[in-house]
Amino acid sequence: MRVAVVGGGIAGLAAANEIADRSDADIVVFEGSDRLGGKLRLESVGGVTLDVGAEAMLRRRPEARQLCEDVAIGELVVDATTSQASIWTSGGLHPMPRTVMGVPAEPVDFVTVQKHVVPLPDEDISVADYVRDRVGEDVLDRLVEPLLGGVYAGHASQLSLDAAGPQLKALGADPASAAAATETTQGPVFFGLVGGVGRLAEAVAEHVGGVSDFRLETVVRGLSRAGSRWQVDTSAGTEAFDAVVIAAPAPAAARLLADRAPTAAFALADIPYASVAIATFVFEHDLELLGSGFLIPPVDGTAIKGATFSSNKWAWLKEPGRTVLRASLGRYGEAATLQYDDATLAQIALAELRDALGTLPEPVAWHVQRWGGCLPQYLVGHLDKVAAIERDVASVPGLEVCGAAYRGVGIPAVIGSAQAAVERLLKDLGD
Repeated sequence: MRVAVVGGGIAGLAAANEIADRSDADIVVFEGSDRLGGKLRLESVGGVTLDVGAEAMLRRRPEARQLCEDVAIGELVVDATTSQASIWTSGGLHPMPRTVMGVPAEPVDFVTVQKHVVPLPDEDISVADYVRDRVGEDVLDRLVEPLLGGVYAGHASQLSLDAAGPQLKALGADPASAAAATETTQGPVFFGLVGGVGRLAEAVAEHVGGVSDFRLETVVRGLSRAGSRWQVDTSAGTEAFDAVVIAAPAPAAARLLADRAPTAAFALADIPYASVAIATFVFEHDLELLGSGFLIPPVDGTAIKGATFSSNKWAWLKEPGRTVLRASLGRYGEAATLQYDDATLAQIALAELRDALGTLPEPVAWHVQRWGGCLPQYLVGHLDKVAAIERDVASVPGLEVCGAAYRGVGIPAVIGSAQAAVERLLKDLGD
């Protein structure tokens, strides 16, 4: 059996790994760029190799941690040294209180918390409508919005409560009381890898390399059926496969599905994406910084959404005489800032870091990584779209889809999406 995997990001790599573990299939992974890994990427900045894309994985979901064990890098797993973040708002840094996705679980001195009991409607609503009506505008603006900006680069007024805020929805009609009664989990929230999360993509590729053919700089242009097999048309020619897993972003998946699964294609084409940039700075100084970083509410009008004190957060980056910081920029529908060149973008980020933290020395090195169209937006009604996609794809033999566009944007959720897609595929094929 031959299986084509379209997309060499962590979804495609996880799908290839799952196929290899559960079958004797020959696997070909098609990737349009010149590298594997997608948003998992390592670069050298000032002589330090570190993540310039995703740099943490959610601890409470098991998929990423288990994949690290499966590809023999479990010994590299390391919990974040600290998860205590701050909010920079109204000109000052405030410790982030314990919250349930932004709804305070304890008293907070820089936000006014209202309390209204409002029953939940039967239909999906925006996160903003849920929060505003039950705990007030201040909680929405200064706690919930910056958290959503960090995860989705999106806006609460557009993001789906069902898809992007299930933890909020679980608080019910009276979130202020429910959050206060919630026992928050003790211990680290995130984990990473010594040397960077980008090592996961490298390890998965190496693990399945013996049974997989990686075709870099090869764009998949179309899919068609010839009898019981798929014809995969690429920039390098056409090949036949028994099954196809599309692990590409929604716009590319929509184009490939247009003929064979038009309902799915239409729904995928309706999923918008946000673009972001990560500015990383290396300083040859021991800077005294507290916690893991800070988030910034969009109402404060800054270019950066937040900052990570990387050498505080990850012990493997901590070294005497060196501090590593990174700032994130870009929200859905707000691409103007990202039009600046890299040097200007770095200057903007550094100036705003100085506004928040006080005097900072000049960095010895900086790096700007742009991620165009990288974060799918789970708008109101998103799960209905996903259900329609899954139904349509399920009606086509030997075809599956997976990735961040469906039921979670974090690394563990994307890995889980890939594993579930392969399970359905192999069941469909009778293996």
